[in-house]
Amino acid sequence: MKNVAALVLAAGKGTRMYSDLAKVLLPICGRPMLSYSLATLEKLKLDLVLVVVGHQAESIQKIFAEAPVEWVLQTKQLGTGHAVLCALPHLVGFAGSVLICCGDTPLLTAETLRTFLTTHVNNDSNLSVLSMLLEAPGSYGRIVRNSAGEVRGIVEAKDATGKESDIREVNTGIYCADAALLHQVIPEIGNANVQGEYYLTDMIALAIENDWKVQAVSGSDPTEFMGVNTKEELKAAEKIIAAREA
Repeated sequence: MKNVAALVLAAGKGTRMYSDLAKVLLPICGRPMLSYSLATLEKLKLDLVLVVVGHQAESIQKIFAEAPVEWVLQTKQLGTGHAVLCALPHLVGFAGSVLICCGDTPLLTAETLRTFLTTHVNNDSNLSVLSMLLEAPGSYGRIVRNSAGEVRGIVEAKDATGKESDIREVNTGIYCADAALLHQVIPEIGNANVQGEYYLTDMIALAIENDWKVQAVSGSDPTEFMGVNTKEELKAAEKIIAAREA
């Protein structure tokens, strides 16, 4: 797809894995987890693929030395918003759309991303959030809409109150944004929270405040958006991938 770049967030430690390996290097069916995200993006034939690395950055770059990507170093892991901030210098001069995804979602397919990107362009959106509907939304951030159905922001589960907790449409952590929007909004994200981190979800409200057009697009198969954060989720992902490849 032309005039589209991808930004893969892969800098985290993955502390809940209790492993010496960076999370994106953990093997699934004999391949490092990150390889699945990169293979999916390669099918889209994008103009540019950036990968943000931090924890064990040198090991990741060495293992993927032949990958057609540009590396972005996040020396301190200060949150997803900070990861995108680190990547902005690599996007200077790029005027298209930027697909933001994570290195720990190995079940995501190229077909789903292609549909998402096409919808973003066809709807003349400046910022699109890929959402999913869950019967039990759990710890996922809720997509908040107004009475007209327009997206107004994302509320994290721990901050959701009353009716917000019952919202079934949640954030997958996958976005598509105009590069110009990122350059304006990402530097405005603050870290006034308990963790002292810069959350990418804050860009939704900031984009709306700056009169950018924001939409949420619901994906059809929640299984694809499963993040791998625990050993149990790693085993579940391996089982699904093994079945796909059988």
